[in-house]
Amino acid sequence: MSINAETAVYAVLGDPVTHSLSPCMHNCGFAHIGYNGVYVAFRVKSIEQAITAIRALGIRGASITIPHKVGAVDFLDELDETALQIGAVNTITNRNGILKGYNTDGLGAVKALSEKTEIKGRQVAIIGAGGAARAIGFSIISQGGRATIYNRSKDRGVKLAKTIGAEFCPFSELKTLNCSILINTTPLGMIPHTDIMPVRKENLTRDMVVMDIVYNPLHTCLLKTAEDIGCRTIDGVAMFVYQGACQFELWTGQKAPITVMKEAVQSALKNKG
Repeated sequence: MSINAETAVYAVLGDPVTHSLSPCMHNCGFAHIGYNGVYVAFRVKSIEQAITAIRALGIRGASITIPHKVGAVDFLDELDETALQIGAVNTITNRNGILKGYNTDGLGAVKALSEKTEIKGRQVAIIGAGGAARAIGFSIISQGGRATIYNRSKDRGVKLAKTIGAEFCPFSELKTLNCSILINTTPLGMIPHTDIMPVRKENLTRDMVVMDIVYNPLHTCLLKTAEDIGCRTIDGVAMFVYQGACQFELWTGQKAPITVMKEAVQSALKNKG
């Protein structure tokens, strides 16, 4: 990769970000299509200050990750319709100083799920009530699914459920999961805390489809346990790559090399493992 004064800079903003494979995925994509861009990771405590830096430094675009997907909304000039309805962003474009927010998480999740199961008419349990849960829950309901939010904080969970038209169940009342699809949208199980699950083994049944949006490690404790029971599972790479491909196209205006980006992520995970 040749970096010069014309190189377009992109970044992922979050805390933590050391685990992120977004730089690997996007830089391989840029190199494959011959795009003069570079993508870096910034650990960010204040999303307001980080977005100010995007303007000041002329950063061309950014990915927004935990815990800033909701907070970033307040500091942007525009939101696309989906991001406006969801109330969270995972993508920012900078066009002539105008910062616009998008949300590609939901689309990525729907594409990943649709490869394994039908969504319409299915009962979906969503663990968590953060920015990713907002996007995924909104998209599930848009596809005709029925969603229930499970979260430790009742106030936050109830608020999200009302916002997207879902049901809510506090973890304190969780005994069995009455669902066809289970999606973990929390960071529980992410490196370095790989021995943690967001639910107990007895909450799972073999007829479930279990999806974990955590992709590092690839086989989380939740997915390993679900596979042992006999569930169909979906790892975080599929959603991660699909949402990243949407970002790539928003930033570059060119078709994303999805296969190249997926192979880059899988190779990096293999090397880390």
